Amino acid sequence: MRANTEDNQDFARLAEPFRRELIAYGYRMLGSVDDAEEIVQDVYLEAWRAYDRFDGRSSLRTWLYRIATRAFIKGVERRNRRPLPSDLSAPAMDASAAVRVGTAELAWLQPAPDSVLTGTVGDPAAVVARRNTIRLAFIAALQRLAPRQRAVLISRDVLGLSASEVGALLDVSVAAVNSALQRARARMPAEHDRVIEPSESRQRALLDRYVAAFENADVSALIAVLSEDASFEMPPFLTWFHGRDAIGTFLGARMQELGKASVIRTSANGQPAIALYAGPSGGQRPLHSLHVLTLAAQGISRVVAFQDIAAARHFDLPASSS
Repeated sequence: MRANTEDNQDFARLAEPFRRELIAYGYRMLGSVDDAEEIVQDVYLEAWRAYDRFDGRSSLRTWLYRIATRAFIKGVERRNRRPLPSDLSAPAMDASAAVRVGTAELAWLQPAPDSVLTGTVGDPAAVVARRNTIRLAFIAALQRLAPRQRAVLISRDVLGLSASEVGALLDVSVAAVNSALQRARARMPAEHDRVIEPSESRQRALLDRYVAAFENADVSALIAVLSEDASFEMPPFLTWFHGRDAIGTFLGARMQELGKASVIRTSANGQPAIALYAGPSGGQRPLHSLHVLTLAAQGISRVVAFQDIAAARHFDLPASSS
């Protein structure tokens, strides 16, 4: 038997390259980078302690995924699902009414920096395909599935594992895997099957106009860049709006209160995003919100404007901007 110190060195060297892809897997399961990182840390501790009993009948990656899958399922079972406001209620009917904030116990879906996914697959075509599986809408839809259905769908449709490989991860039969996959796919909304984006030049133009609207506190310009059926959500607020006119009515006075904002462009969940900094001109402006945008040919079709700045802690963003 190898010495413990040699075991430890081997495990650290061989297992570390899989950490990022396990965190990406965990994020899809849990809807939270924080929860995924915490559980993956525990997975590595468990695997390190058991490494001297690893017999090599499967690859180390497969072994880690088996430990992680069990841990993620338990994590989902212990936690309430992380929703977006549109998962909990219908859009507000009165755009001039006061917004409602969620309870302190309600944990919202978190945005994820693209580094959660970037570099976990080498094939450029696979990167493009998997980008759709880390979008906010897809992650939110996953949260509605039962824990094992969630694990099966991700393992089969995202990770590309075979039914027999997934059965080995979960200690169930191939028939059970196929049944769970069928039920999971039936519960996933059809619009999440594929996201059709406008051309790159159209995307740049839409983003430029959205940024300029906030930099100039111009609500008319903002309304013009939205699609007619756009939605606007603001976790941790429960209230959300559907339709260009309702969004414009709601944001009109608020954009004037914010004044001309500073904007830093970024990306989240494989989507364009902006960090909005608002405050008195002439000084440092604190981070106000992180907007994750869904772009369509007709305009920006969805904005999830995370108002809790803790949601942006995994992004490489300054706390304030001039």
